[in-house]
Amino acid sequence: MCGFVGYVNQKDVPTSTINDMADRIKHRGPDDEAYFHDEQAVMGFRRLSIIDLAHGKQPMYNRDQTKVLTFNGEIYNYQEIRADLQKLGYEFRTDVDSEVLIHGYDAWGPKLLDRLRGMYAFAIYDKTKNEVFGARDHFGIKPMYYYDDGKTFLWASEIKAFLEHPNFKKEFNEELLPIHLSFEFIPSRETMFKNVYKVLPGQYFIHHANGETETHRYFKFNYDHIDNSQTVEEDAKKIRGIVDESVKTHMIADVEVGSFLSSGIDSSYVLNEASKLQPIQSFSLGFKNSKYSELSWSTEFAKEIKQKNTPLYMTGDDYFDILPTIMYYMDEPLSNPSAMQLYYLSKGTREAVKVALSGEGADEFFGGYNTYLEAIPFERYQKWVPGGIRKMLGAIAEKFPRFHGRRFLVRGAQPLSERYYRVNYVFDYHDRNKILKNPKLNQDAGAYTKHLFDDVKGLDEMTQMQYFDINTWLPYDILHKADRMSMANSLEVRTPLVDKEVAKFAATMPVKTRIHTDETKVSLRAAAEAELPERVAKKEKMGFPSPIATWIKTEPYKSRIIEAFNSDVAHKFFNTDALMDILHEHINGKSSMQKIFTIYTFILWYEVFFPEDTTAKTVDLVHRTQI
Repeated sequence: MCGFVGYVNQKDVPTSTINDMADRIKHRGPDDEAYFHDEQAVMGFRRLSIIDLAHGKQPMYNRDQTKVLTFNGEIYNYQEIRADLQKLGYEFRTDVDSEVLIHGYDAWGPKLLDRLRGMYAFAIYDKTKNEVFGARDHFGIKPMYYYDDGKTFLWASEIKAFLEHPNFKKEFNEELLPIHLSFEFIPSRETMFKNVYKVLPGQYFIHHANGETETHRYFKFNYDHIDNSQTVEEDAKKIRGIVDESVKTHMIADVEVGSFLSSGIDSSYVLNEASKLQPIQSFSLGFKNSKYSELSWSTEFAKEIKQKNTPLYMTGDDYFDILPTIMYYMDEPLSNPSAMQLYYLSKGTREAVKVALSGEGADEFFGGYNTYLEAIPFERYQKWVPGGIRKMLGAIAEKFPRFHGRRFLVRGAQPLSERYYRVNYVFDYHDRNKILKNPKLNQDAGAYTKHLFDDVKGLDEMTQMQYFDINTWLPYDILHKADRMSMANSLEVRTPLVDKEVAKFAATMPVKTRIHTDETKVSLRAAAEAELPERVAKKEKMGFPSPIATWIKTEPYKSRIIEAFNSDVAHKFFNTDALMDILHEHINGKSSMQKIFTIYTFILWYEVFFPEDTTAKTVDLVHRTQI
């Protein structure tokens, strides 16, 4: 697990630039560093040693020294690929998975990606062709970005590394602010920095000697092979086998592996399977004397399976003091309140182990979000009430904001691409018009992601929702914060439920084995019941709760938000009176926590990355934390 940086054709750039870029992401790899230079390309690498600790230094070369690799991640089936390459005559000098990538690309080119199982992002510079190949794993577990303004081409594991390059022009992508306010992230290749692009999950790029960059999608999750004959019992049995195998695969390491543990089924199931292989420490986060704490559940479960559990705690001061630092590590603003808990959980875990398992992905692949259940009444409504009547009722309901059934009637007149709650997850179109200083920037969030619903338009609404989440919520929120918060603490997090083989099976499951009228993750729960106590297998989803909604109403946190809502940044982008109205509504009992937190974290993020536009002291905090 590591971090990498690089650039091409920049002869006017000081030689120390690559070191400075790599230092920006030292947290991703504090164990080692190394660099490559030639007349065309420069590459830097920071290593967090997990497998074959004494070897595996990068950049790494192919057998004739014509290709150079930097790699972040783990290839879980590298031993199988290694055997195939040995049959082709390739000799290996190390036991690290990195070496199968450089030899595999030498042997098969981009077709190598079809063979990989793991979490990864890597770049290979081909000296003979003077081109760069970069790729990212199937689901976006590991990050990769590139900057391309037509003159300068840079790549890195994290955007912040670009700040050290003299030809990087740092510009805020203001046109995407309304999209961020809708989704709390940018669900596309674009980022909040102009000319900085994500390599999408399941995508690779080739940057050619003539300066052109082409991208290709080598994998995209789909539901082309749903088997409606499957039953819950059959799927539960298959899930048990698949999860067992995936956890075993994800345990490969030459250092101790631990596990995150909440009170829910996902992390409990992963920990339970891992404990069958070897003793494993688990780590749980909570709040003292708080109804939001899950520690009593998690510690009790760990005792039941006779594994050590370490409880960790955080306070309101911990939460709010670390927020600017969190925004720095995130690269882009992300307002998921659970990120701060994940940061402290990772920090405490890293004091004991270098690798931790986690339960991310179960909700997306197996149907775990309660919002999927709302497809049932809406599909009935659409079936029995003609579209014209639904539109008329929705238009009438719009005029009566206090009418109890207003929201259902308004949404019932919309297509799923507009109605699904993650599309206008934080602020809807009307809300954005109220708060934006320049409402002309506002755009239709539904149109921005409609292509994803079009991909699966012939399938039922529950499946469409899951498909949307697998392609947006999972990579841009869940996995993004998991990578950033863990790697900020030099901790490698592995996700056995976000796995090529797990997903392959999940794509065959019919709705009836995923979700029932009043129950989510039906087959996964059935599988877990055979392994876990019933109270754990049947427990309702809590997410990663925190008392933030209450903290916002109290001092000193309320004053911090008021100050931010009247700051230079707030006045630059927002109608500050509208922001204060939202805060007062929340204080007076109308829940607006996510709206408040989205604006607040955006302001902090902007103050961190664009300090020249503000008089705020936030950046001082970042420097004090030695980032």
